[in-house]
Amino acid sequence: MKATRKAYFVGGGIGSLAGAAFLIRDGSMSGGQISILETGSVMGGSLDGSGDAKRGYSMRGGRMLTMDNYECTWDLFKSIPSLTQPGRSVFDETLAFNEKHVSHALSRLVDSRRAKVPVASMGFSMHDRVELLRLVSADEAALGTSCITDHLSPTFFQTEFWFMWVTTFAFQPWHSAVEFRRYLHRFMLEFSRIETLAGVKRTVLNQYDSLVVPLHRWLEAQGVHLINDCTVTDLDHKLTEGRFEVIGLHCTLKGRSESMILEEGDLVFLQNGSMTDASSLGSMTTAPAKLKKAHNGSWSLWEKLADGRPSFGRPAVFNSCVAQSDWASFTVTLSNSVFFEQMQRFSGNEAGTGGLVTFKDSNWLMSIVLAHQPHFANQPADVQVFWGYGLFPDRIGNFVPKAMADCTGAELLQELCGHLRFDLDAVTTANCIPCRMPYITSMFMPRAPGDRPLPVPPDTKNFAFISQFVEIPLDTVFTVEFSVRAAQMAVYQLLGIAKPVPPVTRHDKSLHTQFDAVVKAM
Repeated sequence: MKATRKAYFVGGGIGSLAGAAFLIRDGSMSGGQISILETGSVMGGSLDGSGDAKRGYSMRGGRMLTMDNYECTWDLFKSIPSLTQPGRSVFDETLAFNEKHVSHALSRLVDSRRAKVPVASMGFSMHDRVELLRLVSADEAALGTSCITDHLSPTFFQTEFWFMWVTTFAFQPWHSAVEFRRYLHRFMLEFSRIETLAGVKRTVLNQYDSLVVPLHRWLEAQGVHLINDCTVTDLDHKLTEGRFEVIGLHCTLKGRSESMILEEGDLVFLQNGSMTDASSLGSMTTAPAKLKKAHNGSWSLWEKLADGRPSFGRPAVFNSCVAQSDWASFTVTLSNSVFFEQMQRFSGNEAGTGGLVTFKDSNWLMSIVLAHQPHFANQPADVQVFWGYGLFPDRIGNFVPKAMADCTGAELLQELCGHLRFDLDAVTTANCIPCRMPYITSMFMPRAPGDRPLPVPPDTKNFAFISQFVEIPLDTVFTVEFSVRAAQMAVYQLLGIAKPVPPVTRHDKSLHTQFDAVVKAM
């Protein structure tokens, strides 16, 4: 490999950070030859977490991990040192944390009576079982661009299984049947324990503090150029023996137009599309602004590159219908323990030992989760933080006569306390920051082969895609693992690294796992 070869990552999400680490660790590339160009003011992309006790904390989402899957993620974080436990890796500290704080949800579903819904049974009729088995067994080519509703009857969407599965993974009935099938295979182990979330593992703090920050620090120490406030607007290219080769980057850096000329052997990795593009925050007194695709963002650059190049995918498949890809979340900061104490008494779980509590009769299909505290690195001992979300932000609330997307933080708390039958006194100190995300499940939209590009399209020379919008057989989008796997595949292929990418573990081929799933379904 040429010693002066450079690599440029367009976008600073977890895929780019992971890709840079793989270049250094497995490609023997100098960190000083790598640049990560991020539009925002911080690295991490969708794995965000910010704020303080005074202004309130905020995170757009909370990722649930497993130790049984996430092969590439843990392969990476076994190499990244912990910031708080010398001599241990991020993987080591995460494993130890989960051995101490075991998930076993006792209140997974709550109904309109404020009663815990029995979840030992999945609630299937024999007709539901037959339809689900048929979908699980179907060939992806046969499913095509069909929706989940094309294969399952209306009664299926009222089963306990559906409420638990979709709020764990954030599916909607109109989403891709192919992706739903992949989830059923990839996470078949979770099928038999979905009611307790026993397979779910969490990071010590939120994912920004626990995953992004240590990886960011390690890359900095390796000399990687982490450049914020830099929006790449276009790529110059040429055709080399019929293959697409990037020869220059055009960007806006802190408001100034800049160009970067590439040399022979340089590489470019693009994060195409963004599930948190155009997201917006509100406050206790204001609802989040309703935004659409940001100008010069990852969508527009992908659209420009894909025009006339079928191997680069079709971004319009994923970003053309906000009504089918949006939902809303909220982060609540509390300066006393009243709410957490009442939730512990109601749910039977200490914070960090439960999981999502879903209000199945909520018009918004609202769920909340109380993580182990502290949840942020700078969180004081007398402050508590929890997160929640709703899958139907366009619907009118049960207790607040407004659509969730139009609600202030105070109104979200009113709706939540209504479902829990808590007095508003439980949240008198609360600062609730709502968040609207118009493209958050855009990667679940029904798709056909070719709508997502391969990480390294066959007609490119020095260019790769790394994002939630690439095609990886067997793996599932809307996971940290998918971004990390895409980055590892792209790096290994462009550098010709002989070491194999960790394969997707086929738990669905295990007779024991299949038997447990059948027993649970019955």
